[in-house]
Amino acid sequence: MGLDEKLAQTLEWLKKIEAEYSPAIFANSFGAEDMVITDLIAKHALNIEIFSLDTGRLPAETYDLMQETATKYPAVPVKVFFPNAAHVEQYVNSNGINAFYESVEMRKECCRIRKLEPLKRALTGKKAWITGLRRQQSTTRTEMQMQEFDAGNGLEKFNPLIEWTEKEVWQYIRDNGVPYNKLHDQHYPSIGCAPCTRAIAMGEDIRAGRWWWENPDLKECGLHVKK
Repeated sequence: MGLDEKLAQTLEWLKKIEAEYSPAIFANSFGAEDMVITDLIAKHALNIEIFSLDTGRLPAETYDLMQETATKYPAVPVKVFFPNAAHVEQYVNSNGINAFYESVEMRKECCRIRKLEPLKRALTGKKAWITGLRRQQSTTRTEMQMQEFDAGNGLEKFNPLIEWTEKEVWQYIRDNGVPYNKLHDQHYPSIGCAPCTRAIAMGEDIRAGRWWWENPDLKECGLHVKK
């Protein structure tokens, strides 16, 4: 299946979600895949909300892209959700500002506070959420499907780019003038919080720059782990 066919399939799914699972919401973390879906939602005037999680530790380049996205796509505003300030304060004051480097448990607790709790609020009252996940991205994502029931959040979850390759994502971005995170030009294929993301070397897995000190089979923040 070529890019044109995959694009048509993705659009078909987005229109199906709009028609059958309203209100639906798209989770935009401002990665390359997410910018493709944002462009499609805007271009086809789809009635799908968009949100993003600001963990408070994002790279400056991500904030630059947030602003650029707001300027380019004024008709599809991205609603930003922040972590509970009191919970962040308690974690930092009890464990230290960079405690997530100390253990998987400390890292996952940081992710829970900064990502999972705000995600719960973002998904409240929705029938479905949409992600930019691709099966090719990670060993933890090879079994993901186009549509799954998210038992942890109690709603349908859709991954309309699940079959796309990295090359196809970038072809769409180039062909359509889609803005993207400038860290991608510095060998950052996957971008999360600044302290937990690094550039990768030639030949490394595309998720190697995320939580690089951990076992690759465990490297998820919890947003996309089946309960």
